[in-house]
Amino acid sequence: MSTEPAPQRRRLEPDQRRSQILAVARRLFGRGSYSSVSTTDIAREAGVARALINHYFGSKRELYLEVVRQMMVVPGSVAQHLPRTTTEERVSILVDRWLDVVDRNKELWLSAIGSEAIGRDEDIERIVLESDEIATDNVLLAAMMTDVTEGREELRAMIRAFGSMLKAASREWLVRGTLSRGDLHVMLTQSALHLLGTVYPAVCRLGPVPGDLEAAGS
Repeated sequence: MSTEPAPQRRRLEPDQRRSQILAVARRLFGRGSYSSVSTTDIAREAGVARALINHYFGSKRELYLEVVRQMMVVPGSVAQHLPRTTTEERVSILVDRWLDVVDRNKELWLSAIGSEAIGRDEDIERIVLESDEIATDNVLLAAMMTDVTEGREELRAMIRAFGSMLKAASREWLVRGTLSRGDLHVMLTQSALHLLGTVYPAVCRLGPVPGDLEAAGS
C-alpha cells in the first residue's frame, strides 16, 4: 500500500477521469499484482474517492479486466499510416511498433500474458480471443492481404498461432534475456513473412502469393 501523500484532486470531464483512473491502474498493476493492489491504492494515486472507481468500473476485478484488455488488445494504430512500400518493410514497421508498445509496458504485458496460464477464466479468455482477432487484422493489413478469400480462415488460424509464439518470444526478451529486442524484431518479421509467403500457400495448396511476399518469405 502506498504511503505517499495523495495527489490534489482536480475536476475532469467523465471520459478524462475514467482514462486517468485507467492509467493509474495500469501503472500500479504493472508494478505489483492483482492481489497486492487495492482500489484504495488506485483511488489515492489518482486523487479520487474510491466510490468513483466503483462508479466507472463497478469493482476492482472489472477495472483489472479493462487494464488487461487495454494491454492485450494492441492499439489499431500500430497498423495505421503504414507507408506504401514493400510488404517486408510494412511488416517490419508493424513489428517494431508492437515492440514499442510492449517495451513501454513491460511489467503489465508480462502480467497480462501470464494471466492466460492461471487457469480457466472466461473473462480473460474473452479478452485473449478479442486481442488475437485484432492482431490478426493488423498483420493482414500490414501485408496488404485483407481481401484474401481463398483459405481465409486457415490463414487467420495460422496468424493466431503465430501470436502464441510472439508471446513466448517476448518472455525470452523481457524475462530470460536470451534474445535482444533487435533479435526479436528480426525473428518475428522474418517468421511472419515466411508464414504469409510460404506456409500459407503450401497449407492451402495455392499458387505463388501475389506481390513481393513470395520473395520475402523464401
